[in-house]
Amino acid sequence: MLPVPEPAAGPGTAGGRRLAVENTALALLLGTMIVLPLAEIALRQFSVGIPSAPEFLRHLTLIVGMLGGVRAARDGRLLALSAAPTLLAGSARTVAQLFSAGAGAAVSAFLAVASTRFVLEERSGGGVLAYNIPLWVVQLAMPLGFGVIAVRLVWHAGPSLKLRCLTLATALALGAAGAFAPVPVALGGLLVALLLGAPIFAALGGAALILFTGHDVPITAVAIDHYGLVTNPALPALPLFTLAGYFMAEGGASRRLVRLFQALSGWFPGGPAIATALICAFFTAFTGGSGVTILALGGLLMPVLLSAKLSDRDALGLITGAGSLGILLPPCLPVILYAIIAKVDIATMFLGGLLPGLLLIGLTAGWGVWASRRGLRAAGTAAAPRARFDPAEARAALVAARWELLIPVVSLVALFSGWATPVEAAAVTAAYAFIVEVVIHRDLGFRDLPRVMAEAGLLIGGILLILGVALGLTNYLIDAQVPAALADWSLEHISSRWLFLLGLNVVLIIVGSVVEIYAAIVVVAPLLIPIGLRLGIDPVHLGILFLANMELGFLAPPFGLNLLLSSSRLRRSVPEVARATLPPLAVMFVGVLLITYFPPLTTWLPSVFAGKP
Repeated sequence: MLPVPEPAAGPGTAGGRRLAVENTALALLLGTMIVLPLAEIALRQFSVGIPSAPEFLRHLTLIVGMLGGVRAARDGRLLALSAAPTLLAGSARTVAQLFSAGAGAAVSAFLAVASTRFVLEERSGGGVLAYNIPLWVVQLAMPLGFGVIAVRLVWHAGPSLKLRCLTLATALALGAAGAFAPVPVALGGLLVALLLGAPIFAALGGAALILFTGHDVPITAVAIDHYGLVTNPALPALPLFTLAGYFMAEGGASRRLVRLFQALSGWFPGGPAIATALICAFFTAFTGGSGVTILALGGLLMPVLLSAKLSDRDALGLITGAGSLGILLPPCLPVILYAIIAKVDIATMFLGGLLPGLLLIGLTAGWGVWASRRGLRAAGTAAAPRARFDPAEARAALVAARWELLIPVVSLVALFSGWATPVEAAAVTAAYAFIVEVVIHRDLGFRDLPRVMAEAGLLIGGILLILGVALGLTNYLIDAQVPAALADWSLEHISSRWLFLLGLNVVLIIVGSVVEIYAAIVVVAPLLIPIGLRLGIDPVHLGILFLANMELGFLAPPFGLNLLLSSSRLRRSVPEVARATLPPLAVMFVGVLLITYFPPLTTWLPSVFAGKP
């Protein structure tokens, strides 16, 4: 859902004080999530540890997720599929906002009720977290969080009390209709709300609630699934790697890296295009999504590419296409999430994605070099003077960016050395990024930390809301034996696994263009994994293929996320961005076909590290 303008909340206002409290709380919680694994690593050297540290970390993820969702609801930044409210005008826009906000609030209220029932059941069970802390006290974050989100969706649906009352009435009416309407009608209304701008988590959670209610299953099941996923032992790696990416993006890392790659490669034709592909892949790998990359680097890279004589269209296409590079590289969050959902070792998934990720970077950079040379020929030699390589500038840029260049080394060494778990490796990476940007370079001051960490928490909250409720929908589909039915149909009608994979490529690109990547992993991947196993497809190969197609989905018109973000950041129309992105999209699709039909690209490195011949 998109933000609705409201009076500024200054530091002295009640809204400003609430915002400061929420930002500080998120910063403290995320800071604790960094410190706890680091302390565990240190104490393990002395054969001691912190009792129940993993349990605390899992439940800190739950609290951070709910609080981040509350902050996202306050700012109107819950992840949504549609931008309809901004495309409509007048009364049509008002109706769209009322309907979408009312539907989101109704679903949030039902999720609060389901979570309350879950907490009451847990309280009667008498579970204890640690140090005699009742488990239900921590689990209260769920009903409280969903309840506040429902209130904020209503409150921020419009600037006037009249609009807020109308939104509340809409939420009550939709809630009553959803509870008693036939399942197809209720799902249809939910789809309309999604298309009008309702948050993605509300659409997925609402679908799960409707389907469970329609089959006489208690809605508590949705809350149980949400709790089970968000407190998964491996999931704290997501917020920790996200936080590391935000430290880099909000600090001066982007400027230093652009300067370095420009100094190393900007002196020869096509060098800036190579630098663009490498920098974007670097940022996406750490921030977990192409959105932050385009927003952080788009404005910096566009003038560099234009000065290298790329046409405006080619420069726009390269930035938009390169923004999705890096999703297959460690420590990118979608790889971690897929490994959790598919029950594949995280390190193995990272190894599997390394060569395919480098292939896609190389192909995109190669297209950029070709486009650059075409631009030079069009401009004429006299119009394209080239600077000479400056060793002094390259050395100075390397010295300035040396600490950022070590971030992937620190992350990979911690991840693959064996002395840290994936979650602990994520904490080491976040701590290192903090030291680089706050202590060494001082691009961020301690006063900036609550804001930066709250921004990271806001994104984490939006993602975890989607993941938690999406699992409820996934489990319903599994209980309904949908994966088994799809597998039987596939085996009956598709005898060749290669033909199946080709069709899968096309379907997944379409899915990736309209479904948020984290929701797609939780909902779609469990449907495909049983089919892949029955067709004899290596699970790591299937996972990397899935994520590579999601990467292309960011660029697929008309709804690909990168198209929308580039349009906003670079002030171009969506059709213009879509046309400019078609060439890199085609080049990357060739790469995906190579990944599809040459499995050793994915399976060779995992087999080497596993000691297989």
